[in-house]
Amino acid sequence: MLLNFKRIVWELRSFLLLWITQSLSALGSSMTNFALVIWSYQQHGSALATSLLAICSYAPYVLLSIFAGALSDRWHKKLTLLISDSFAALCSVSVLLLLITGNLEIWHLYLINALNGLMNTVQQPASDVAISLLAPHKHYQKVSGLRSFSNSLVTLLTPVIATAMLAFTSIRIVILFDLITFAMAFISLLFFIKIPNVNDHGRASHETILQSAKSGLRYLKDNRGILDLILFLAVINFTASIYNAALPAMLLSRSGGGEFALGMVNTATGLATLMGSLLVTFLPSPKSRVRVIFNSLLFSMSTENFILAFGRSTPVWCLGAVLGWLFIPIMGANMDVLFRSKIPIEMQGRVYSVRNTLQFFTIPLGYLCGGILVDKVFEPFMAAQQADGLLHLLLGSGKGSGAALLYLVIGIFGALSCLPFRANKNIYRLEE
Repeated sequence: MLLNFKRIVWELRSFLLLWITQSLSALGSSMTNFALVIWSYQQHGSALATSLLAICSYAPYVLLSIFAGALSDRWHKKLTLLISDSFAALCSVSVLLLLITGNLEIWHLYLINALNGLMNTVQQPASDVAISLLAPHKHYQKVSGLRSFSNSLVTLLTPVIATAMLAFTSIRIVILFDLITFAMAFISLLFFIKIPNVNDHGRASHETILQSAKSGLRYLKDNRGILDLILFLAVINFTASIYNAALPAMLLSRSGGGEFALGMVNTATGLATLMGSLLVTFLPSPKSRVRVIFNSLLFSMSTENFILAFGRSTPVWCLGAVLGWLFIPIMGANMDVLFRSKIPIEMQGRVYSVRNTLQFFTIPLGYLCGGILVDKVFEPFMAAQQADGLLHLLLGSGKGSGAALLYLVIGIFGALSCLPFRANKNIYRLEE
């Protein structure tokens, strides 16, 4: 068993080095984003103002990703990652300088997030293809599990470390930590990791950007199972982004909430995804990956939103987070294996770019809808209800009760949206 473990580590040595250093850098970036969300809500007290941070990140990403495959497939993956990471670090430096000089405004963050989102259009598909190049096919499930594990660990540690730093130091120290982790990842990738080129016989380099986008779309058109699965996840992402938009507004304003409650719920989310990641890393391959994907998302949609809606305390909200996120890494890993196994590696950059547009375009829409619905619809609606009315009895009163009502609505919508796709035969044919 020990010899087998050593063999696996040796076969994955380049991936493991990239994974560890990039995960540390992701932790630093996530802590900065967490601190800036709190700063934004404290400055403006608006769910919409906070949601616009995510909207500005995702809007250029989903609009331009469909055309980024041409660049991703023809550019060297290592150089693309180095440039993208450096640009993100420059954005963090800009925020730090604006803070130090006392000139930081919310519109600065919107602009910086938009520029980061633009760079991510080529960075994300390059990263996905780099993983396929560094990891042998037989280890795809382990690799997916490890990536999910690191994402979970980032989710778990971000609120804990960021909240502690904000309590004892300042947001400037959080950004400095972000820059230190970037430097570690940059040096490691530059000097110690070799990412091979994709052998595409020159096809990608001769395609125009428009032709590349068409080839990615054509592949999805000819492979309806993958396309339908992407569209299903687009619907789920819409619901999940409404959830994310409403969460800070509800937890920071409800009685019994606050920064501690938001940090604890994020920590519970991290613990749940950590446990799920460990499970999928060591579990054998399931008989039906598609069934695992559907069942995981149906369970998630049918639990967390309702518990957040009716809960009145931090422990109950944390329970909802655990139930909602426990099986998400298992879903993600099985989906990742299906995509990597079915899509030819020389096409992955172009197909992943088209996927990013189709699967993630609902995220900025969800954030926008979530912010507007909380501020303009559900909060005013709950404020107009009688104090002894049924809705106040079920969901509580005061600021934050409107966000709770929104969770009840998206809980119903999310669960029902899983059912028609669960009967989709094209998706099940991916396992043939």
